[in-house]
Amino acid sequence: MTASDPAADVAWPPAPIRTARLVLRASEARDRAAFVELLASPEVGTFVGGAQPRAELERTMPEVPGRRTGFFAVELDGATIGMTTLDVRDPARPGHIRPERGEHELGYMFLPRAWGRGYATEACAAALAWFAATHPGEPVLLTAQTANTRSVRVAAKLGFTEAARFHEYGAEQWRGVWTPPRH
Repeated sequence: MTASDPAADVAWPPAPIRTARLVLRASEARDRAAFVELLASPEVGTFVGGAQPRAELERTMPEVPGRRTGFFAVELDGATIGMTTLDVRDPARPGHIRPERGEHELGYMFLPRAWGRGYATEACAAALAWFAATHPGEPVLLTAQTANTRSVRVAAKLGFTEAARFHEYGAEQWRGVWTPPRH
């Protein structure tokens, strides 16, 4: 693993991951419209720097968005409802627990119509299980604005414990750490 490639030693994409209600899979061209909607949503943008202009997204988003190791499109009944990501945290950003090793960070975004139904928790738990199987013993970080109480609750449900609070992007951030179970 390197800081530029979060899973250089992992075959990508993996077979789709199925949960009770969802499928996590590598992104495809059919996800583009949902990702434009996601990134242009004012509700989604509330805690991530604001919505992006739809016209700019339509112009600049690649045909297959998010095509990289650790990026899962999340679908429900064949429709894309969001994404989860496992990326190496940029060493220049604050809030590290061990910057010398390159830490992985879980991220997620879901369309507002999918909020409040447990999909984020279910999808992130599946992504973390995949990560634990491919990166045994490696901890994962999660950052959320402290004002984003829903994301902090999801982190707690997933087993993240608070490790730090710091300021970034003009707001207080909550940093959690998840350690995979030992077998």
